[in-house]
Amino acid sequence: MYIRFVNYVDKINQYRKSKISNRNFLVILAVIVGILAGLAAAALKSLTHHIEEFLQSDWHWKYKYYLYFIFPMFGIFFTVLYIKYFIRKSKFETGLTPLLYAISKKSSRVEPHNIYSQIITAAITVGFGGSTGLEAPIVTSGSAIGSNLGRFLGLSYREITMLVACGAAAGIAGAFNSPVAGIVFAIEILLPEFTIPAFIPLLLSAATAAVVARIFYTQQLFFLVTEGWQINALGYYILLAGCIGLFSIYFTKANYAVKGLFYKIKHPYAKVVVGGLMLGFLVFLFPTLYGEGYITMKNLLRGDYLAVINNSIFEDYNSIPAMVVLFTVVTIFMKSLATLITLGAGGNGGTFAPSLIMGGLIGFIFAYTVNLLGLAQLNVPNFIVAGMAAALGSIMHAPLTGIFLIAEITGGYILMVPLMITTAISYAINRSSQKHSIYTKVLADKGELLSHEDKDSTVLNQMKLKYLIEKTYPQLYMEDLIALKMTEIVNSRKNICSVTDEIGDFKGIIYIEELFGEMVSNPDKENLKATNLVHAAPNTIMEHDDLKDVLRKMEADNVWILPVVDENNIYKGFVSKTAIFNKYRALLMRQNDYMG
Repeated sequence: MYIRFVNYVDKINQYRKSKISNRNFLVILAVIVGILAGLAAAALKSLTHHIEEFLQSDWHWKYKYYLYFIFPMFGIFFTVLYIKYFIRKSKFETGLTPLLYAISKKSSRVEPHNIYSQIITAAITVGFGGSTGLEAPIVTSGSAIGSNLGRFLGLSYREITMLVACGAAAGIAGAFNSPVAGIVFAIEILLPEFTIPAFIPLLLSAATAAVVARIFYTQQLFFLVTEGWQINALGYYILLAGCIGLFSIYFTKANYAVKGLFYKIKHPYAKVVVGGLMLGFLVFLFPTLYGEGYITMKNLLRGDYLAVINNSIFEDYNSIPAMVVLFTVVTIFMKSLATLITLGAGGNGGTFAPSLIMGGLIGFIFAYTVNLLGLAQLNVPNFIVAGMAAALGSIMHAPLTGIFLIAEITGGYILMVPLMITTAISYAINRSSQKHSIYTKVLADKGELLSHEDKDSTVLNQMKLKYLIEKTYPQLYMEDLIALKMTEIVNSRKNICSVTDEIGDFKGIIYIEELFGEMVSNPDKENLKATNLVHAAPNTIMEHDDLKDVLRKMEADNVWILPVVDENNIYKGFVSKTAIFNKYRALLMRQNDYMG
């Protein structure tokens, strides 16, 4: 039945190729991906907000507010439970790092379950109070739609990768109603080197998703009322950028520290309990940390500058400006911890929304403090918006995404210059300390990142030595008589052979040219053994060695071929420069196709 179905799909593809060019077909698929990703974005936002509404408004019980302390733990627990019992046959991963890995190392294959599992788990995590965002899950869901549609239709790596980017762009566009930001995000994060033809599918996918999501979910995220920015505030925007740049470095380092702490907790339910209780305690003290946190940002943009401290146990101190400042500063750092704890404990979500919230709070408290001190009279909403763009751009290493996303979702295009200045400076500060973003550092450390700054290293990192080992070279034992092995040696047409003992322990190599010379001139050639001709190899390499190290050894020893052994010195075969260069050229051509 399956074979018949595959044959039927193949016939349709053959017919399609005869009628529609690949470029036009990719445009059609981009629109389909946009529709599906737009529906997914609307479903995720609606499901999340229905859960939040039920827990906060619809469910009436006089003691229910005591449960807010453990609601986040419930959300993480249900997420872990769902993953354990419903995602059994494949690995479930959160964030954008797995997506980048899929493009770099897995031929853009994104597991099908991500289409729905990301939506379900993110809605549960955030709806119950997990302090993360919905954007990374919807990007992964949209990318999974594009990947699996392309694979189903038998498209090439380049075309599937384009549909993955279309799904990501559509996810951002649908989540924020911001098609331009969706396109910029896909180009900046997934397609750093792109051509104009790649722009058309991204444009259509993002625009389609924005329309579809808007039909099913019409709530505006932020409202900004501003008359523009003043030139005399320019210096303060620069100072704000410096503050956010330094904070983004702290957040990046805190991300690895918290992940390391939770990594030490081996039992998944122990992580849930520890992380859930910590998160519940933080949410109890700082209500702004509940869920995405966008409600607080909306209130601040409307001029309600007590929104951060109100509804907390410190509300009685909201008439003291210094207390408002102190509470907000602490909230900013607690938001970073709450986000990382949610993810470390097993919840699903991303750092996209938290970056916006933290940046917005830094922008708010910066302008609010300057105004309190009488140093100037700054437009607080403008600085909130600039802070959001700067934090997103610096933490994600995506400055253009930060600028255009905030300009779109707030209608703040009139603030384009302050957005550009703050985002560029904060990004430069972060980049001076952190070469890679929180999404790419893990991959870069493992040599698994598709980098466009060093293509040679990128291509070599994509190659695995174990797949380049040639096992057709003759293998002799130490006591083998050369005369009895001549037929095998001649037929192999190799210029070198290995010598091992009976269990495969590598002893050295024999040069075929020298062997032939001995067989011609040695009067006792019938008794000539491998042990009489064996030479120590110039060097040996391990089957899991990095290819850059392998090439360095070859250059240092001035050889074209080296033997491969395992950790027990058991012979595995030979690796040659020829095999490495041939594979290098093939991967380079595939990358060029991908970029074209």
